[in-house]
Amino acid sequence: MRVLLAGATGAIGTPLIERLVAYHHEVIGITRLLANGRRLAAFGAKPLVADVLDREGLLDAVRDVRADAVIFECTSLSSLPLRFRDMEKTNVLRTTGSANMIEAARRVGAHRFLTQSIVYGYGFGDHGNRVLTEDDPFGEPVDGPERPVVEALRSAESQAVSADGIDGVALRYGLFYGSDGGTRRMIDSVRKRRLPVIKGGGGEANWIHLDDAAAATVAALEKGRPGTAYNIVDGTPVTWGAFFDEIASLVGAKPPLRVPPGLLKIAAPYGHTAMTTSMRVSNARAAEELGWSPAVVDYRQGLRLLT
Repeated sequence: MRVLLAGATGAIGTPLIERLVAYHHEVIGITRLLANGRRLAAFGAKPLVADVLDREGLLDAVRDVRADAVIFECTSLSSLPLRFRDMEKTNVLRTTGSANMIEAARRVGAHRFLTQSIVYGYGFGDHGNRVLTEDDPFGEPVDGPERPVVEALRSAESQAVSADGIDGVALRYGLFYGSDGGTRRMIDSVRKRRLPVIKGGGGEANWIHLDDAAAATVAALEKGRPGTAYNIVDGTPVTWGAFFDEIASLVGAKPPLRVPPGLLKIAAPYGHTAMTTSMRVSNARAAEELGWSPAVVDYRQGLRLLT
């Protein structure tokens, strides 16, 4: 297929381009910066300079482009978000950006549209030991500062799967880590003890190595059922404390500082909300329908590949 990829220079962009090219797909990578063109070309993608939030500019840029599918991987998260305002641009990308890219998909003649989502759409908070599947409520209205985040996730998925004439698929990723700048900064922060953990270690989070996320995305492009969401996680949830302690052990650093919940809530309110959320998410549907399973079976193996 010829694929138009938005978010081509983001965390998942490089491994996704490499995987798409390896499977003989042609990639057109959208970037806001002309300077990123050489980087995209080096990985096998044809660069297209456009801003997905500039509707008219985007549609003008794709005027002569033809593609079979669009993959929307845009966020504005270069590191772990700590405050709710750190999520604001990503929320806009998931709402306005999604609408613009769906219109771009129509202009280029695409018949498939894959959108990036995240398991936090199942709701912040403690979900206990029950394993969540794609049949559980997602994007349910909530009160509180997390409301715009959840609403944006619901909007992104809804727009993708309900677009007339386009087969939409939503990918509910776990938290990304891998050979990207954000992960390197996270490891460096743990090494320097600048990334504290809530006392007790916090809730269980679902992670996914970027190489596995890319593999799942290509599988969804080729096999995903229209109108369907897939959980893309490694299947081994881990507390934040255990995850960061493992990094510290691997880089020869002291374990991260433990801080009281109240202090973290004041200093990093979004970080507190994420770190006190606990969920176990199933990847069984992706295994059954996409034929995908993570090569990196858990965070221990994944972190050893990076340190």
